[in-house]
Amino acid sequence: MDTINTLFLLSGSLLALSILASRLSSLFGLPLLVLFLALGMLAGEQGLLGIRFDDYPLAFTIGHLALALILLDGGLRTRLSTFRSAFKPALSLASIGVFLTSGITGLIAMWVFGLSLIEGLLIGAIVGSTDAAAVFSMLSGKGVNLNERVGATLEIESGTNDPMAIFLTIMLIEVLVGDIGGVVETTLFFFQQFGVGVAMGVAGGWLIARFMRWVDLEPGLYSLLALALGFCVFGLTSVAGGSGFLAIYLAGLMIGNQPGKHLNFILPVNDGLAWLSQIGLFLVLGLLVNPTDLLEYALPATIVGLALIFVARPLAVVLTIKPFFKFRWHEIGFISWVGLRGAVPVVLAIFPVIGGVENASLYFNAAFAVVLMSLLIQGGTIPLMARLLKVEVPPGVTPEQRGPLGILPEDDYELFVYRVENQALDDVPIRMLRFPSGALISALFRERDMLHPKGSTRLQLDDVVCVIGRNHDLPALNKLFSGEKRLKKAQEFFGPFVIDAEARMADIAKAYGLSVTPGEGDVSLGDFISKRVGGHPVVGDDVSWHGIHWVVSEVAGDKVLKVGVRFY
Repeated sequence: MDTINTLFLLSGSLLALSILASRLSSLFGLPLLVLFLALGMLAGEQGLLGIRFDDYPLAFTIGHLALALILLDGGLRTRLSTFRSAFKPALSLASIGVFLTSGITGLIAMWVFGLSLIEGLLIGAIVGSTDAAAVFSMLSGKGVNLNERVGATLEIESGTNDPMAIFLTIMLIEVLVGDIGGVVETTLFFFQQFGVGVAMGVAGGWLIARFMRWVDLEPGLYSLLALALGFCVFGLTSVAGGSGFLAIYLAGLMIGNQPGKHLNFILPVNDGLAWLSQIGLFLVLGLLVNPTDLLEYALPATIVGLALIFVARPLAVVLTIKPFFKFRWHEIGFISWVGLRGAVPVVLAIFPVIGGVENASLYFNAAFAVVLMSLLIQGGTIPLMARLLKVEVPPGVTPEQRGPLGILPEDDYELFVYRVENQALDDVPIRMLRFPSGALISALFRERDMLHPKGSTRLQLDDVVCVIGRNHDLPALNKLFSGEKRLKKAQEFFGPFVIDAEARMADIAKAYGLSVTPGEGDVSLGDFISKRVGGHPVVGDDVSWHGIHWVVSEVAGDKVLKVGVRFY
């Protein structure tokens, strides 16, 4: 009984401290995942609490469960629309990019640690892939609003690059222990990981999404059912010889892009579960590490980590993306920088321990040191690098709160809550607002008093407005309630005014006194920009033409709708 009570006390205390540490993260700019790892190390055998934990198989199992849940949540929040501009480059990074990163890092590790070629390449394979937990956490937790092409590339890459890293790690371990199969068998294993993972992930996710729309459950059960069925997809795919990590990410993608009331209940709960998984996973990984062992490999691991960050990752990104896709150099630079390592390399570093490879502690501690460096150096500078490399776009307005009314099974009405921050709305009667048809103000709160809004009711700054509408009303509502600060930031980014992208280039040239070739004259401004950026424009794309920055400010699908004009 005392053991159980102690377990509850320690686990509860560590979880609470980890959650409260998020405040330290915002105050000092430290990545949250580093704090979770540090708390685990402090609680470990050589730390303050002296907890002895060296159960690598258990840590391996916990790592798989946590990563599966994190990938499911990442897939649920990835929009299929982003795949148009990011899927191909992300897939290239997730396969060829991981291979190149692992190879370059492995060669450097061989030289630094004085290892054989295969042993050095094994270190490269272990740290070669980016980590979904780190990427999702850093990009969302740092408040950085990246342009869609860059953000989606990083997220999709981190969600799909595990099969290559696992394949390389297992293959090299088999070489070291003498169990390697033939070339045909090894090649088949690689394609089986990807092929079965994609097929079962997409098919399983589609079936789950259809089932979730049909089944009628209590609101709190939808997220648990999605998680249970996602784990089933993971398990079945692994049994069939595919990548369970890839499958559960794609299953989440299919579920999250199937409209229905279930999503409103799944997403908030899954967000909490994903955070719990990240905290638990990094605490456990921190408990596994002994600081004295880590220090023994600190210097060579530091050299490997720096080489990975400043040499291997940038080279792999340039060789994998630049010749084949229309990315700008500043976008290439940011993608190279956000090659975050996290839980995946540490979990992969447990493979040699379980497989009985000689010098297994070297692989584990080297991987852990590289992860710490990546999180501190790369993770801690994401906002700064996003500004320096100009991949940020102004944050859009979103409701302070939103929730479904449960009236309709699909395209349901929702309650959107906004705070009036736009100076232009001060003292304006409600009937004068340009509201989308079908949306209405249901309640208005002013200094804790609820008012019953009428057409003659005049808005005041800091009023809280409750609007009933549908999802397609959000763009118009967000624009209406946009505050002055956001409007100023948008003007600084896009320029003092925007024009319709349907305008002909000949008319634009005439208005600005510019020259245009005969072939360009009949082309619309939107098509002109779209061609320049490779056919998949995103908000924030800019094209310099005759001393003017033409900045994409609004996009629908692959069609540019509005363009900002910024002079320089």
